[in-house]
Amino acid sequence: MSAASLFCSVESAAIGDPLAGNGAHAERNLLISWPSKKWGRGMRHASDMSEAVQEVVDSIADDGRRINLIHRRDQPSHQHRVFLLPEGAIYDVPRDELLGFLTALSQSTTLEHWYLSSLQGSLILCCTHGKKDKCCAKFGFKTYQALAEQAPQHAHPFDVWQSTHLGGCRLAASVIVFPQRRKYGRISEEHLPRLLDAEAANRPFLPCYRGGADLTPLQQCAQVAALNWLKDCGPVSELSVSRITPIEPPSACQVNVAWQTPSQQGKLLITCEPYVLTRVDSCADFEQGATPSTVWRATHIACDDSKACLSPSVSTC
Repeated sequence: MSAASLFCSVESAAIGDPLAGNGAHAERNLLISWPSKKWGRGMRHASDMSEAVQEVVDSIADDGRRINLIHRRDQPSHQHRVFLLPEGAIYDVPRDELLGFLTALSQSTTLEHWYLSSLQGSLILCCTHGKKDKCCAKFGFKTYQALAEQAPQHAHPFDVWQSTHLGGCRLAASVIVFPQRRKYGRISEEHLPRLLDAEAANRPFLPCYRGGADLTPLQQCAQVAALNWLKDCGPVSELSVSRITPIEPPSACQVNVAWQTPSQQGKLLITCEPYVLTRVDSCADFEQGATPSTVWRATHIACDDSKACLSPSVSTC
């Protein structure tokens, strides 16, 4: 089969490539609305973006703030909606003032002139960046359309946008929810009602959850395994991943996870083991072929009373 007829997300799912362990995302984000037809292959440049704007955008990114372009049809092409996170501030910036706005941001001077409001509810981005990966066009855009249709019908305020590259093209359709920075993969239309309900309740939608944005892949594996094991215990109000201890075999680790629900609390000891998966990370990699990557899986869970607590819901991470 030719590379042109293959899709990395289809191949990824077929070989059991795990979602958990792929949830990392920067804390500091700058989102700038820009017509998707003008997006370049990079996640923060557009074909009609001036050189001066590109330079200051790159400078802000070099300073540690992740920048994505976003789009939806009702946004005027030369009136940019800008989100600053985790600050939760929203701005409206005319095209001819964008350089001034970005320069002020880079110099930490006031942005009051462009301020619109603060973020209310949840902001959902769905990657549709087809110039980066064809899976994000094929699967991402369909999911975005369904999200844009369903989200306004929900009582919780959801603001839905298309986005450039969010990471993990092979996990398309990919979604991130702010301000929680919860990342999801392999989202399909049938998932959306339950995902929106979960996010409205401020809890992760476990079937597609990729793990905490601030955790390492190993910690994300343990976190997702713990949440799946605890899902019948009621809403988990607190869950923290703490000590990691190497065990036999030398590559395996035990991860301590403390948890709490409204009526219970406890600790889990989760054994995670690495294994090598041969995969492609994006559709562009088909030409050179699959390469080995190390991923984690949870193999055993013990409760704090040392009794075995392995649940059928524990899956590869």
